[in-house]
Amino acid sequence: MEWFPAMPLQEWEGTKETVHRFTQIVGKVRLAESTRHNHWWNVPFHLTGRGITTRPCGGFGGTPVFTVDFDFVAHTLAVNRLDGRGVTFSLVGHSVASFYRTLFEVLEDLGVGTRIEAEPFGLTDSTPFAQDAKHADYDPALVNRYWRILTQVGLVLDRFAAGFCGKISPVHHFWHTFDIAVTRFSGRSAGPQPQADPVTREAYSREVISSGFWFGDEAMPWPAFYSYTAPEPEGLAEEPLRPEQAAWLPQRGSHLAV
Repeated sequence: MEWFPAMPLQEWEGTKETVHRFTQIVGKVRLAESTRHNHWWNVPFHLTGRGITTRPCGGFGGTPVFTVDFDFVAHTLAVNRLDGRGVTFSLVGHSVASFYRTLFEVLEDLGVGTRIEAEPFGLTDSTPFAQDAKHADYDPALVNRYWRILTQVGLVLDRFAAGFCGKISPVHHFWHTFDIAVTRFSGRSAGPQPQADPVTREAYSREVISSGFWFGDEAMPWPAFYSYTAPEPEGLAEEPLRPEQAAWLPQRGSHLAV
């Protein structure tokens, strides 16, 4: 088995777009049913030995404690309650619409009455999940490759995090941007951000350096490691980078080291 295989965007773009929407649906369930933490650390997925997990959710207001787990080895989704009740269904063969419908039927059967904003966030279209029959690609071999890369990158980021004794996030897999990252905090306030929306303001309320990996998108169609600093200090993009292939790229008024 090749542990860190190549993952050119063009090879799996259809599958990636489908799985990204699957994760947004489940991620929004996590958002609705988890306790809010600083910088929204409650919202992303964490890695498991077979895929990714919401971690335990619910437990308040009459909602049972439950988890939702993607298994990218068996290619199933499992919803399990703390009391042992659970349902597992295949990820293969679903469009976004049928995945959304099946998941919410399962949640209802298990007594989880979650409601979400049921449309994509930050993607190239805004088709409601319940109507999206277009995104229906799911190649099990490519999805397993994506998970193996996530695992390897997760270990690299975890080792990187171990060398810092200040405030640092867990290694997070973000469902809105489909990247995996860890964030170091200086401990200083980032200052006022009147132009930012409330979500961004909370996420970047302190000075941070975030380092991670993405699988590529329409704007930057290649997989890459990246790092950014927020707020960005003056002259940062003039600093040298390693290795030789690394470069500073302009991004939303600041810069990414890629």
